[in-house]
Amino acid sequence: MTQQHSQHLIAGVNDKIPVGKSLVLGLQHVLSMDLYIMPLILGGAIGLKGGDLSFLLQMSFFACGIATLLQSGLFMKYPIVQGPSYVPLAALCAIGATMGIPTMIGSLLPGAIVIMLLGLTKAFSKFIRKAIPPFIGGIIILIVGLTLVPTAVTGVFSTSGNFTVNAVSGCVTFVVLLACMIAQYRMRNSRVLHMFSVIIALVSGTLVAWIMGGTDFSAVGQASWLSLPQVFHFGAPQFNLQACLLMTVVYLFVLLDTTGTWFTVQAITGERMEDERIDRGTIGEGLGCLVGALFGGTPMTGYSSNAGLIAITKVASRRVVIAGGGIFVFLGFCPKLMAVITSLPTPVINGVFAMVCMTLISNGVKMVKDTVMDDRATMILGVSVMSGVSTMILPDSVIQMAPQFIQYFLSSGIAVGGTVAIVLQLLLPKTRGSETAQVQETDVAGDSEAGSAVGGAGLKSGARVGDDDRTDVGAGACAGAVGAARVADTDAVGAVGAVGAAAV
Repeated sequence: MTQQHSQHLIAGVNDKIPVGKSLVLGLQHVLSMDLYIMPLILGGAIGLKGGDLSFLLQMSFFACGIATLLQSGLFMKYPIVQGPSYVPLAALCAIGATMGIPTMIGSLLPGAIVIMLLGLTKAFSKFIRKAIPPFIGGIIILIVGLTLVPTAVTGVFSTSGNFTVNAVSGCVTFVVLLACMIAQYRMRNSRVLHMFSVIIALVSGTLVAWIMGGTDFSAVGQASWLSLPQVFHFGAPQFNLQACLLMTVVYLFVLLDTTGTWFTVQAITGERMEDERIDRGTIGEGLGCLVGALFGGTPMTGYSSNAGLIAITKVASRRVVIAGGGIFVFLGFCPKLMAVITSLPTPVINGVFAMVCMTLISNGVKMVKDTVMDDRATMILGVSVMSGVSTMILPDSVIQMAPQFIQYFLSSGIAVGGTVAIVLQLLLPKTRGSETAQVQETDVAGDSEAGSAVGGAGLKSGARVGDDDRTDVGAGACAGAVGAARVADTDAVGAVGAVGAAAV
């Protein structure tokens, strides 16, 4: 961790945190996620009910824990929480509903192996260096923030249930967290407020929802205390060439999503992201997706919401995330405790998630503004953002006229906007001084604190979708992607190139 970043973090990436505090902070990461929504959507779309649906949900928790432990503890060694990716949701629903669950599971296995091979051959790190400089990362995070705004707002106001209860509880959660962010800015030495502001906001919103009759914890009483994980619970995998090829391509978008989280962690913590770390992370991503396929049928991606939580708590220690991964594994064995997490009101979680959109947009703007905005950069920015945002207003009738894979592609704003940005980055000739960061003698630590006051670093990462959005595959897939955060110390951008500058 750099000296500049150490000035505004309570604990760095490799700092040791006491076990008890790690568990509490790890629980905060768990509570701030709604990773159960994606498997619920998928399970409903492929016809799972009752015990089978509950088992899919349980295995998703278990697989998330294993993938998080692998990535944070052994491979990437960043404080990264892995969770079900929304990007492949449309394709998985189509394959599972038409070809069956065994074929859906089989379609996930080859792609996960391909991702691992990209890391083993060091091919992906070379691609990142060339195709995704900090400027493109800024565009990606800006597109993600803009395209997630409807999801966050809809998750608060259009979730099934009483409108007044949803609106009040969601808004209270958002306001309490915003107040905590402002208080953090004014009281920079308040370690307790920094570390537990998300729990404070979640408890406040849930309490309001409970007082107004908007909570339902009946599932807790019905759930069992112990249930063992199983591999291939739904049958041995079957392989269909077309399905496997489709999911292999989709996995590349999942990897792009995860890369955005890596950029975010790098920017927040100042921990360098060398080629070796990228290669290890790519292997860990593929292995995590393989675990997800074996147990739950849900490919894994790094959640930028949890990366944003680091900026709010000021604790970047991997021990905290590893503790969170351990909690996920434990919940995979204990459905009753898992039911407590899944019973948190959706508007409350989306109230926290709304902070993500604020932070993603502001961080994207910060990262873009550090680039010399010549004609080439302006064109890439304008065309990419327009393309990504257009997916939000594109009529369904137009999308349905396209081939199936194009339909999936158009359902994801980050896939469209990110692809356009990368293609233009590779094709447009560079001018002298293009993508060279302007040298700014700014206090990075102070700038980070100011950004925290406006919106912390948010929470994501997986997309927050309300109950009414659970059939909106487009919103789910679009929300699965996450962009890169601002890279500090802009005079290093030119030297670091595609991965982005780490504060030096």
